[in-house]
Amino acid sequence: MANVRGCNLPEDLYYLIDKHVWAKPLGGGLVRVGITAVAAKLSGGKLAALTVKAKNIGQEVKQGKSLATVESSKFVGPVPAPITGVLLRANEKLVTDPNLAVSDSYGEGWVAEMQAANWDAEKGLLVTGAAGLAAYQAKLEADNISCS
Repeated sequence: MANVRGCNLPEDLYYLIDKHVWAKPLGGGLVRVGITAVAAKLSGGKLAALTVKAKNIGQEVKQGKSLATVESSKFVGPVPAPITGVLLRANEKLVTDPNLAVSDSYGEGWVAEMQAANWDAEKGLLVTGAAGLAAYQAKLEADNISCS
């Protein structure tokens, strides 16, 4: 895991940098998605709720459109989908402990799983690996964001 301006960012994930969300291919077109440590920091670091919209389960959500809502004392807003796909399920653990998305953003705190509509095409719109981390670092520096 890389540390960029105090923010933990795994090199093996695919990031939609402007929205501070990630995607992790699980095989067979199944993709797990969540918020980054940057998003957790920007939300104020303590969440009141992180709710996947139940009406969206089984529906296609377009890349950049809201698949969940995050609520904290500092922020209420959407969790955008990093890819286009059918929303298959929400992480039920977030119902009772939304702060898993803060304390373990890339593990137990994932937000949802989606069936990608066109992973091969859309992964090119995301950043990953060393080049992705460099791009994320440039974004954080430009916006003067740090997690420490």
